[in-house]
Amino acid sequence: MRLYESVFIARQDISTGQVDALCDEFAGIITEGGGKILKKEYWGLKSLAYRIKKNRKGHYVMFNIEADSATMDEYDRKMGLNEDILRILTIKIDEVDDEPSIMMQSKSDRPSHDDKDVEGE
Repeated sequence: MRLYESVFIARQDISTGQVDALCDEFAGIITEGGGKILKKEYWGLKSLAYRIKKNRKGHYVMFNIEADSATMDEYDRKMGLNEDILRILTIKIDEVDDEPSIMMQSKSDRPSHDDKDVEGE
């Protein structure tokens, strides 16, 4: 089993309840294939950088998944067929970070550019 991180954007005009239903549907695909959802984060309704299928905003959701490649192929296929999904990005990762992602951290908790050590000073 490999580890994956998958982020998808759902249409702006569906409710958060419908987004939860989509998440449950896609999590079901993973569990039916013998995989596991290790972490799920709902990042909220955010503005898009450019319009996608006449949408200016989208619901962002991130999954950390442990599954085999056949299960992930089916997951990607079902995502592509769903008309509520605007974009999908799935990548392989080496390990799952137990802490909340940078999108879930408050701005005061995020590392700033001043926190980095600069060589030569």
